[in-house]
Amino acid sequence: MTDEIRERILETAEQLYYAKGFAAVGMDELRQEAGVSLRRLYGVYPSKSDIVMAVLARKHDRWSRELDAFLAQEPDPARRVLGIYDFLADWFRTDDFRGCGFINAFGELGGQDEDVAAAVREHKASFQRRVAELVADMGGTPALAAQLAIIAEGAQTTAAISHDPEVAGQARAAAETLISAALSAAS
Repeated sequence: MTDEIRERILETAEQLYYAKGFAAVGMDELRQEAGVSLRRLYGVYPSKSDIVMAVLARKHDRWSRELDAFLAQEPDPARRVLGIYDFLADWFRTDDFRGCGFINAFGELGGQDEDVAAAVREHKASFQRRVAELVADMGGTPALAAQLAIIAEGAQTTAAISHDPEVAGQARAAAETLISAALSAAS
């Protein structure tokens, strides 16, 4: 029963934090929406910080799995790298897209909560490492990987602010240009 309650609390917290913001959602609202008593909520997660950290860990795991599953469909290494931007395009078109939950968490809590800041930094570093692996598979350099990761990060922020899912296509076009130039220079 505790695993079911833990899952319900996490699912509810993730949805509320993403829709309304981490600071805007109090424990009472979370308790009410999750359908648990305040005592049960605090029994599973002793503090809001514990819930926030669990939500970020859950988001990281899901993001990594979904991105890898999406990219695994493409056998060509260069197109696999460009698939990052196709993945982003699909995400940007979802009805509930509100930008990167990690960037949102950092913006709201990162300056006050070092654990949140560290979790966000690790998530972003993990993404950069994944991009570096993909770029290495196609014969690209670490410098190219860093540039492509920055383009993807910028696309997430720009799409959230502009509410324009076409930003992913613009980022993909920029990535194609960089990849072409980098691979031509290496030949």
